[in-house]
Amino acid sequence: MLLDDGRRVPDLPLDPEEIGRCRELAAAVTDPVLAFVERHTTVSIERTVLRLLGMNGAGPGGVPLANLAVDELARRGLLGRGAAWWFGLALREGAAAPADVAARIASLPERAPKVEPSADREIRALVAEETRAAVAELRDRVARRDGLRRELGVGPRPHRYLIVATGNIHDDVAQARAAAQAGADVIAVIRSTAQSLLDYVPEGATTEGFGGTYATQENFRIMRAALDDESRRLGRYLQLTNYSSGLCMPEIAYLAAVERLDMLLNDAMYGILFRDINMRRTLCDQHFSRRICALAGIVINTGEDNYITTADADEAAHTVIASQFVNEAFAHRAGLPDRLVGLGHAFEIDPAREDTIARELAQALLVRTLFPAAPIKYMPPTKHKGGDIFFAHAYDVMADVIGAVTGQGIQLLGMMTEAMHNPLLMDRFVALRAADYVGRAWRSMGGELELRRGGLVEARAAATLHRARLLLEEVAREGLFAAIGKARFGDVARQETGGKGLAGVVERDPDHFNPLLDLLEAR
Repeated sequence: MLLDDGRRVPDLPLDPEEIGRCRELAAAVTDPVLAFVERHTTVSIERTVLRLLGMNGAGPGGVPLANLAVDELARRGLLGRGAAWWFGLALREGAAAPADVAARIASLPERAPKVEPSADREIRALVAEETRAAVAELRDRVARRDGLRRELGVGPRPHRYLIVATGNIHDDVAQARAAAQAGADVIAVIRSTAQSLLDYVPEGATTEGFGGTYATQENFRIMRAALDDESRRLGRYLQLTNYSSGLCMPEIAYLAAVERLDMLLNDAMYGILFRDINMRRTLCDQHFSRRICALAGIVINTGEDNYITTADADEAAHTVIASQFVNEAFAHRAGLPDRLVGLGHAFEIDPAREDTIARELAQALLVRTLFPAAPIKYMPPTKHKGGDIFFAHAYDVMADVIGAVTGQGIQLLGMMTEAMHNPLLMDRFVALRAADYVGRAWRSMGGELELRRGGLVEARAAATLHRARLLLEEVAREGLFAAIGKARFGDVARQETGGKGLAGVVERDPDHFNPLLDLLEAR
């Protein structure tokens, strides 16, 4: 099979009717979820709109102004009309600064004030114009990013993806520059542990994180500026990624777009399963955040690789495929083209088993064949790593080889000390050097290899696809919420009305006003 970047991978014969049926079922899974999404908003969606309209910065106690305003509206039962409408009312009444708007919202009476139809039209027109201007400015910032990328060019695929995560954004910059100089194409700033559970975005630059660095607008700006500088110095564009998951998915997507990030980890299932975030809340937030990603040309990375860290990778391979079909359907409905849908999977089969390379080749090639235009992100092994750094390095190189042969788009590089401590600069250098060697040594092998008809790889891929179709039939029949409740993904069960953040889901009023959503949907 010839990929769009000129690479060839082994041909994998699959049943086209089974593939088509999987996509039909994925659409059937997503339709009722999106019907729910279209009837609801969330506190994070509404905060995102206020941020776009200029309500940035913090108020008393360091609480973001957007949180202060939205929390007041929610407490009074007024959020269903849309925070943008109340923002417009405050402007009409003379508010000039974000703090003034927040103060006027805080002083609203317990019962919503009546507004004449003519005043309502005036408010909506005023805020719609403000929104169009803000979106135009956002597009200008995105165009600057894309212009630099075109000017300098990016490295060949697979793009070598490395993480930095010191907790201090300034130390992260030093590590990111060193990784870029050693050959990294994508720098991922790992987010501070459990930030996904914060229902606000911290303000400013941060220097103390736990297992990572807080995702803030200022931290995004600092790292993007450093990578732009390093890109010009090296003569190739360096891509930046962070996390848009958890209770602030839409806000982080917007802030990332403003600060010209290239990729975002963006998957509601990760938050549902592994952070116990309410599924209603995070699926609403996911859809809105992905519309922002579509507007800003940001590649999303999905989290199917996480399923096989809690479930057995060999036995649960079909759940990865089924979820990828569902994630593709959600992404398309949010306006994301295939080139922005970075589906995730991982090299996680227990190395103590026999024929793991053949089985992993089958899985990676199946994903690549099913989603030929998607920039697939391939994760290195982590679950079965221990303290033997020499075996860990060999294990990572096997993942690099599979990635090269099967034409993955984004290769997250494993490091010998993965899961032991925060990797050192030398660990990244060794990982990049090995990936560079594999890239040269296996450059053309994907086009040279031919699979044995009916052999282990073909049979395994066909069986995995078939099991994925059976799972999709079950999920389409019972509903995604019920399937999650039965632990069909990642061996983790969550309930529709459980988890964190459900109180932040609000039914839209008939006259709900979200001018940003109107613009995003019009696209």
